[in-house]
Amino acid sequence: MLSPSHNYIRLSAVSILSAAVLALSGCSEEKAETKAIVRPVNVVEIAAIDTSRTLSYSGTVRARTEMNLGFRVNGKITERLVDIGQRVKSGDLLARIDPSDYELALTSAKASLDATERQVETTELARIRAEQLFAKNVSPKSQLEQATLGYNQAVATRDSARSALDQAKNQVSYTNLKSDQNGIVTAINADIGQVVGSGTPVVSVAVDGEKEVLVAIPETDIAQFKPGKVVTVGFWSDAALMLQGKVREVAGSAEPQSRTFAVRISLPNDPNVLLGMTAGILAAAADTQQLVSIPLSALAKKDDQPIVWTVDRSAETVHSRPVTVADFTNDGVRIAEGLKPGDVVVTAGTQFMTEGMKVKLGGDAAQQSAAAENTKRVR
Repeated sequence: MLSPSHNYIRLSAVSILSAAVLALSGCSEEKAETKAIVRPVNVVEIAAIDTSRTLSYSGTVRARTEMNLGFRVNGKITERLVDIGQRVKSGDLLARIDPSDYELALTSAKASLDATERQVETTELARIRAEQLFAKNVSPKSQLEQATLGYNQAVATRDSARSALDQAKNQVSYTNLKSDQNGIVTAINADIGQVVGSGTPVVSVAVDGEKEVLVAIPETDIAQFKPGKVVTVGFWSDAALMLQGKVREVAGSAEPQSRTFAVRISLPNDPNVLLGMTAGILAAAADTQQLVSIPLSALAKKDDQPIVWTVDRSAETVHSRPVTVADFTNDGVRIAEGLKPGDVVVTAGTQFMTEGMKVKLGGDAAQQSAAAENTKRVR
């Protein structure tokens, strides 16, 4: 028979064993509960990347042909017969310079021609006389040859004087500046009393006919403009007026100051389009570099390598993926490589993510547009 002390020791051992079993059971339940925790996350889904973009630039309507007319001789302007905006026809007189000196030169040329003509007549008589004497064997052949040579020289001098007279007449006519074609005066570059040199622009005339838009394109987009490219042209003065234009000419080099290229876009004939109007062009361009924008909070780092955490929808787990950062924007970061349409990226709490962690998309996983371009947010 056991003593009470033995019974007490036996009960104590049973109690300790039961407590140990309960403690171990509690730890197992706590560990099981820890494994069962699934972290909710906010994500964005990468939408389909738009490989095209729209270029928008403004320009001015100009005539396809603009004439900068100037005198072909030097002189002082005595008359200006047209104003800016005035229509002119071919042959219309635009301005005059003082013709006094050129008229004097014309008079001198006439006198020179008269003198040479008299010289021709004199030498011709001498030649005829020498021919007669030589025929009668009165004078030697050398005298005939000399008379013939003098006559030929006189004829050459007369021809030169005639050319000088024609040139003097042209010089007088050049003192009148006339329009070569029908058009509109767009600029006056010199006025009465001003002394101008030959070729100095005095009056600019926009020739009637085809109109075009002159646009300055920066070097970053000039490759998108080739002759023949179709663009949409709108006008600030009339929002309803939209025309289809075609690139006619692209400058071969940039302007030194603005570093832009001049592009001329031909327009169809429309009476509502006036010279000098402000026009805007819209042109489609292909993106050479396809970038994906994501929120800055989605970017993480692992071993000094930029990464994002992507979600496997079927397994509901996250996995790290290295990416190449193109640049940063005001509201996010643009990724050049590493993401494709359909990828789901974690946007918050990336510091708590581990490889293969179980996650749950917050809420009902409804998709909404993200702030960054080319993405859709899932809540």
